[in-house]
Amino acid sequence: MRRAELPLETAALARFLIGAVVVRETGAGRLAGRIVETEAYVPGDASSHAFRGETGRNRSMFLRRGHAYVYFIYGTSYCLNVSSDRAGIGAAVLLRAAEPLAGINEIERLRGDAPLRDLLRGPGRLAAGLGIDRRHDGLDLCAKGSLWLAAASGASPQIGESVRIGLKREAHRTLRYYERGSPFVSGPSRLNV
Repeated sequence: MRRAELPLETAALARFLIGAVVVRETGAGRLAGRIVETEAYVPGDASSHAFRGETGRNRSMFLRRGHAYVYFIYGTSYCLNVSSDRAGIGAAVLLRAAEPLAGINEIERLRGDAPLRDLLRGPGRLAAGLGIDRRHDGLDLCAKGSLWLAAASGASPQIGESVRIGLKREAHRTLRYYERGSPFVSGPSRLNV
């Protein structure tokens, strides 16, 4: 995926990424998932890691759009985001869920005993299933390497939107996007209609 294709507005990028493919190159082969759910963390958003400014932890959120921002949450899971604005502006799109496409045996090995539907369903599971950790933070997702984005192919999916999940601040904002009807979308069913 070329950077010029990526919208320069966080919510628009979150919608645009539905149907795109996240690709992870490993020693065991290529792992890939079709993105079916995202959440936008826009400039000035009190729930965003960038709200209080740039730090060592969130520095990748301030890179120009199309870079990986990977963080560790709850002491158990990594989460993968895509930086989404101009350099110096902290904003990102969280990849919440994907449909496994390639390297499913290796994804299963990384995730343990989980049904296909749950392999990449949820942001922590997505990162675990693709073997993503802080080593991938800051990588250019618009360049081929160990982690990159591929353009969507086929028909554009029907996209639904809802409030974001699991937030305390600005929880009312409709900045979560998902593919309608996909069994790989996470979150409560009441938000996935």
